[in-house]
Amino acid sequence: MEASLILPPALALILAGFALPLMRGQGRVALILLAPILSLWMVWQVPDGIGLSAEYLGQDLVLVTGSKLGRLFATVFSITAFLGGLFALRQPSQMELSAAFIYAGSAIGVTFAGDLLTLFAFWEVMAIASTFVLFSNGARAAAMRYALMHLLGGVLLMVGIAGVAASGQSLAFGRMQANDWPHYLILAGFLINTAAVPLSSWLPDAYPEASWSGMVFLSAFTTKTAVFVLIVGFAGTTALIWIGLAMVFYGIVWAILENDMRRVLAYSIVNQVGFMVTAVGIGSEMALNGAAAHAFAHIIYKALLLMSAGSVMYMTGRTRCTDLGGLFRTMPVTMICGVIGALAISAFPFTSGFVAKSMVTQSAADQHLALVWYLLMAASAGVFLYTGIKFPWFVFFQKDSGLRPTDPPKSMQAAMIIASVLCIVIGMMPAQFYKLLPYSTDYVPYTVAHVVTQSELLLFSGLAFFVMLGWLQGTRTVTLDADWIWRKPGKALAQMALAAGNAIWRAVSGGTINAVVRVCASAFHHHGPGGRLGRTWPTGTMAFWTTVMLAGFLIVGGMMNI
Repeated sequence: MEASLILPPALALILAGFALPLMRGQGRVALILLAPILSLWMVWQVPDGIGLSAEYLGQDLVLVTGSKLGRLFATVFSITAFLGGLFALRQPSQMELSAAFIYAGSAIGVTFAGDLLTLFAFWEVMAIASTFVLFSNGARAAAMRYALMHLLGGVLLMVGIAGVAASGQSLAFGRMQANDWPHYLILAGFLINTAAVPLSSWLPDAYPEASWSGMVFLSAFTTKTAVFVLIVGFAGTTALIWIGLAMVFYGIVWAILENDMRRVLAYSIVNQVGFMVTAVGIGSEMALNGAAAHAFAHIIYKALLLMSAGSVMYMTGRTRCTDLGGLFRTMPVTMICGVIGALAISAFPFTSGFVAKSMVTQSAADQHLALVWYLLMAASAGVFLYTGIKFPWFVFFQKDSGLRPTDPPKSMQAAMIIASVLCIVIGMMPAQFYKLLPYSTDYVPYTVAHVVTQSELLLFSGLAFFVMLGWLQGTRTVTLDADWIWRKPGKALAQMALAAGNAIWRAVSGGTINAVVRVCASAFHHHGPGGRLGRTWPTGTMAFWTTVMLAGFLIVGGMMNI
């Protein structure tokens, strides 16, 4: 086995994750904060091209390969690990941060994987580690459903990789065409991790069951690594445009209906990833830059929104919008950071969302995809409606809930403030941000037409929200999603199948046992102490039958030799 000296950046967080349960006190705090910084440094030490390779079972493995796209995603993953770790310093669960760091490190491993086998290995570690993030909060049922869905995606991915290998094609991870069954399976495995329709409901089912800090980690890695691998492997696949648009409007509709603030934000993840998947389907350099930029910005402002929601949950123990309101009086820092996150996700000018998401819509216009452009613009208005206004209004403003919690501890405030600053800095300095993107671009987001158009869109969306406020008031209900299919009729069908299987087993096993009993009874009847063949026979009779049997053998043997 031969390899170069470039170490996988994933090791910094993965090893830290395994070491965290052994650490206590200030040493533990130092490891939580320094491991992501070390990871970020290692990310930027990897040059473009192959950095670490090896041979295993006749396959050439590329454990580390550098690229601008991979470096971009690995950078934001390291930043989010730092922000999440800082926010979770008061998390009492030993398991959560350990699993979260292994999860983050595995996501970084995916961004540097140069072959499908290495990618699959890190992909599966991600699935296992993220499941333990859920388990750490006692969400066993949600964790099992989550694990089953991701094991399904892993099986599809592995079968697709095996099909590629069996057909004699290279296992190098690069641009692929969905034109045969192995690549269709690989694409399906990737899409499950994006929470693509109709299997989107695993995300809002599982993520809100995590702890106040765990959902920050869960929001960052699984869906965004899926966007990364789609950009690398399936850019320009037209079907992704329509899959992405379905995700966009799915997220809007369910988020508007939802009452739980963290489920609202979970549905918005599906919606925002839908923008990225649509851009990957468009496939132009502008679109792929837009998908990458939007993923980078989204990870930070979504972490900010979830830290704001997590702070409210930490201080009040409540998550339903109908139980909250008026918190701006006693949680000003949390409120301001939540509003900045809401403005960023709504693509408000001078925030990160504005300079990132606009590249996606511009790419649709450049490719003369009028219908796609109109749908994306309408969806942008919907985002402001359900997250930009609904989340801060019902949580921090609206009626006075009577709750008087203070802002959370300083470490949690610091994480939110840093994320807020990043959202604004990226929005104010887009040219520097664009230098990180995979393709060179001279795109200028701050044109008069674009700023005016987006401002008008947001203004009329805000007006529509307050006009329809009576209809948008939350109710004390739980929204049923598409997972009702396997929770209700699916469960009933499984129980029916189990009952039928048990009945068949009882019939088969009962019949077999009865047959064996009859054979044994017959044998005992004939060969037992009282049977014809079991009782004592005269010596002459036995000699006679022995002679007959010997003669029979001689005759048969002679006939076989003829």
